[in-house]
Parts: sequence; C-alpha cells; structure tokens
Amino acid sequence: MASLNKVFLIGNLTRDPELRYIPSGSAVTTFTVAVNRVYTQQGEKKEEVSYIKVVVWAKMAETCGEYLSKGSPVFVEGRIQSRSWETPQGEKRSAVEVIAERVQFLGKTKGSKQESAAADAETPDAQPGGSQGEDAPF
Repeated sequence: MASLNKVFLIGNLTRDPELRYIPSGSAVTTFTVAVNRVYTQQGEKKEEVSYIKVVVWAKMAETCGEYLSKGSPVFVEGRIQSRSWETPQGEKRSAVEVIAERVQFLGKTKGSKQESAAADAETPDAQPGGSQGEDAPF
C-alpha cells in the first residue's frame, strides 16, 4: 500500500520564533502558524482558524530565527510527525507537528526592507526528525 506524508501551509506566525541549539549543536527553531479556512454555512460566511506548530532544523532554523517575527507570512512545506514523552512528574504528553523541509518568507522580514525573501535551504536527510529523545518538549 502506498503512503504519502506531505503538508503545504500558508499562514502567519502567531508569535516570534524560538531558536535553540540541542546538545549535538544542531539548531532547531519552533513557531506556530495560523491558517484560515473561510466557508459558507446556511448562507452565512464563517471563518475557522487552526494553529499548527512547525519545527525547523539546521541552517534553515537559524535563518527563520533571524528573519521571522510575529505576524510574518510564510509558506511551509514539510511532513506531519507525532511524538510522545513523559514529563518529570510522570504525566504522558503527545504532540502533532509539521517538520519543515522548506520555509519560504512571503512578506517583509525583520531587518529587511524587501517585500519577499526566502529561506529555501532544503533540510538535509540526515537531520534529526524523529529522535529528539531527551530534548522532546520544545
């Protein structure tokens, strides 16, 4: 049976991205993207907002951390990943997030007067994507 795990999102950051470095030295940036869906129900126009957590690795993570800020419009291409961990208090937690393979900036970026800039660096296949282990809670 065939399988496909591919996500495309266009939306705006809900807050400034968080850049950090894991013990191995790899950069990881997380941010949340708000995506809207407009639809009509019984003749009335409605809008629904979903908030999607995005994780970016390596050089692209550093670029996103440097140039993106709250409200920045972005195009994200990636894959969905689910993970779970246990808190120090013994509580089980889980999360579903998008692991970005490509992030394109769609508008002005902080520190830039350009209308369009891109962080089109592809995520190398060797980047950590599912083995965060002790670094689980972002």
